[in-house]
Amino acid sequence: MRQAMKRPGPAHPISIAPNRNRIRVLLGGVIVAETTRALTLKEGALPAVQYIPREDVMLDLLERSSHSTQCPYKGNASYWDVTAGGLRARNAAWSYEKPSAAVRDIAGRLAFYPDKVDAIEELRD
Repeated sequence: MRQAMKRPGPAHPISIAPNRNRIRVLLGGVIVAETTRALTLKEGALPAVQYIPREDVMLDLLERSSHSTQCPYKGNASYWDVTAGGLRARNAAWSYEKPSAAVRDIAGRLAFYPDKVDAIEELRD
């Protein structure tokens, strides 16, 4: 059964802002993604998440998994396994292909779980 979408608000704020710093994702010593075009999504008290354009992700290192989830504020998320440097991280990346209108700017971008990759670095130039 599909869950109704909720709108962000004072009780559950969500903000999205461009991040001009260099964001680099590493697994097994390999750069999996690197961008200066990330969007930083802040949702309530949760840690900020960097959403990276697909053009800045080494897509040949990702394989779509069968895992999916639904966020009542953002919509349905698809997941990817990441393989690099001899390591395989299951469901380490996710994307909202058709997110709710409130967060439409993250559509198709990829985000990574910090505890499933070696590092998500934010480098100030």
